[in-house]
Amino acid sequence: MRIATYNVEWFTNLFDRRGRLLDDDQWSSRYNVTRAQQLGALGIVFTAINADAVLIVEAPDDNSRRKTVPMLESFAAYFNLRQRRALIGFSNETQQQIALLYDPDAVSAVFDPQEGTEDCPRFDRSLKIDLDIDDTLDTVTFSKPPLEVALTTRAGKTVRLIGVHIKSKAPHGEIDATSEVRIAIENRRKQLAQCIWLRRRIDAHLDAGDSLIVLGDFNDGPGLDEYEQLFGRSGLEIAVGEGSPPERRMRDPHARLRHSHSLAAQPASARFWLPEAHQYFSAMLDYVLLSPDLCVDDPAWRIWHPFDDPVCYRTPELREALLQASDHFPVTVDIPI
Repeated sequence: MRIATYNVEWFTNLFDRRGRLLDDDQWSSRYNVTRAQQLGALGIVFTAINADAVLIVEAPDDNSRRKTVPMLESFAAYFNLRQRRALIGFSNETQQQIALLYDPDAVSAVFDPQEGTEDCPRFDRSLKIDLDIDDTLDTVTFSKPPLEVALTTRAGKTVRLIGVHIKSKAPHGEIDATSEVRIAIENRRKQLAQCIWLRRRIDAHLDAGDSLIVLGDFNDGPGLDEYEQLFGRSGLEIAVGEGSPPERRMRDPHARLRHSHSLAAQPASARFWLPEAHQYFSAMLDYVLLSPDLCVDDPAWRIWHPFDDPVCYRTPELREALLQASDHFPVTVDIPI
């Protein structure tokens, strides 16, 4: 079985106000890419990765006029994708939903949020936690509540799946240097709090003996920015359970590469243009974390990077599609379940 996560930049703007696909020569919200080009590129990428289930980060919005599920299913029908059924969890007020597009012939999927406890409430509620060690509880919420899914394979295996889009740490807008530092630290505190909340849910599933997949855009990774030293570890490491016994740690080989040789090439799942530097910046932000029981039969992870993956690079149509479709690239894992 192949499970994927894919952050599709401005997917929502490829549909009109009634949720109909915009396959035309007008500019998309991606620089110098038309809507037809981005749509066509996405069709190529989804067909190529050929996953049984794809977590879509930044899926089209869900509101009184447009609904995420019909839009995604119309997209799948337009390109005759086998991942033709969609679901979302708690709808949020942003234009970036977390959704699952899946093949109903391979898996069944049900939105199944866990009620949780006071220390780990349901993801659409709030968590009380002391973010700055001042003996005062702060209130933390998810702007994009994680998507919790009960996934059942054709072989009858049940897997818990949690799709995430963790808060970005980067300050946004025109701000001075002092404010930038303050906002960056505040954002990292919130980002770490969300990962603590997520880790508590992971612990609950591990305690219950559940097979678990946690995947999506963490907006983080070991050694990604200078503020990590201030807090001791990254949000990703908290979610993984770094430092815990092996039976309590989630696994993704890309989450541990900073422990390898310091001069080793680092993986990347996203590529952003930096106007002030006139160059691209690459980062590893997207992960598929597996519980230990799912790792006993050697799962195979893959980042569909247009330059770093040899097959993608040697396939011009796929290479160009990956560059046109989004500023993130799919990450997949093949698991014998």
